[in-house]
Amino acid sequence: MAFFSIVIPLYNKADYIESTLKSILNQTFTDYEIIIINDGSTDNSIAKVLQFNDSRIQIYNQKNQGAAVARNLGIEKAKYDYIAFLDADDLWKANHLETLKTLILNFPNVGIFASRYELVFKNGKNYIPKFKGLSADFEGIIPNYFETSLPYPVATSSSIVIPKCIFKKVGYFKSSISSGQDVDMWIRIALKYRVAISNKVTASYLHYIENSLSKTPILEKKIKDFNDYKEQEESNPSLKKYLDIYRIEYALQYKIAGENKKSEELFKNILKKNISFKTKAIYFLPRYILIFLLKIKKLLRKNGFNFSIYQ
Repeated sequence: MAFFSIVIPLYNKADYIESTLKSILNQTFTDYEIIIINDGSTDNSIAKVLQFNDSRIQIYNQKNQGAAVARNLGIEKAKYDYIAFLDADDLWKANHLETLKTLILNFPNVGIFASRYELVFKNGKNYIPKFKGLSADFEGIIPNYFETSLPYPVATSSSIVIPKCIFKKVGYFKSSISSGQDVDMWIRIALKYRVAISNKVTASYLHYIENSLSKTPILEKKIKDFNDYKEQEESNPSLKKYLDIYRIEYALQYKIAGENKKSEELFKNILKKNISFKTKAIYFLPRYILIFLLKIKKLLRKNGFNFSIYQ
């Protein structure tokens, strides 16, 4: 019996899916199935997948409906108890599944099992995020998931494993959200279950790749409805602060896009002590300066300079 069902949503990643699959097939822990959900790709992504002759690889096709629907189909098709997610342009180190298997055995009855991850930039530099309140060698149950995930999230769509039974209790990914549906899922799980983290860096997020969603203008995206968490925010200051960071991020994007009404609506619902003076000062800059700063930010990140305005 295999242990992991690996779910990969695939949409037009012909340049990357081959390396992604090789990183799976090179795992030291080999008891798994690979479920690829072809989300209506129009390039030769599937041709790249078909080059691999491995009975563990299964392909399911659907018309283009987004990553949430693709992941949900993958969960439904999964035969095994633990769902490992991997985006079609990210990579695993050879010990990824072995590390998470050990974490599962050492810390049972957990909602999310997470490894550490690195951001890899176009010039080859990498950055390993530091999590608030956790040392680099800490392994175990995270005392406060939302506090720890500031400003970098503990859970990402390529570094975690979730028991399949969890989805029956908290629901599946929301197809009504096109931007942040993964974050919404991690929130819903972390509100009800503990989260365990390894001290090993086993996943690589290629930070220089712009996916189709990141190229989509904010006005065409469907973001999460913050009202969904209103009741929990009122009794959970850490969640409130965590969500306020996302509010200011979207508020800035809307302001840059010239949608001041949506921007101001998000900003007024932020508890001002939850964001730094620097972030507030940036928000009140004129739109043309924000556009210029965004271009500078993208240029710096392409050259391996990583930073967050939310720190």
